[in-house]
Amino acid sequence: MKLPTDPHLLYSLVNMKLRNDYADLDDLVRSLEVERTELERRMAEAGYRYEPAINQFRHAPADDAG
Repeated sequence: MKLPTDPHLLYSLVNMKLRNDYADLDDLVRSLEVERTELERRMAEAGYRYEPAINQFRHAPADDAG
């Protein structure tokens, strides 16, 4: 499946699929035939990270290095 390039559409689509159709992220990427590392990289670039406990991507606050 070709995933949306817009990060907000990607976030919405992936979370909807996780909520409605897949038990976890591994199940989703296997079914959609996408690389987990690539999906997580794209989501991280948009400010999101996968939270296994809730099976969703959520906003990941920037690390406070300073």
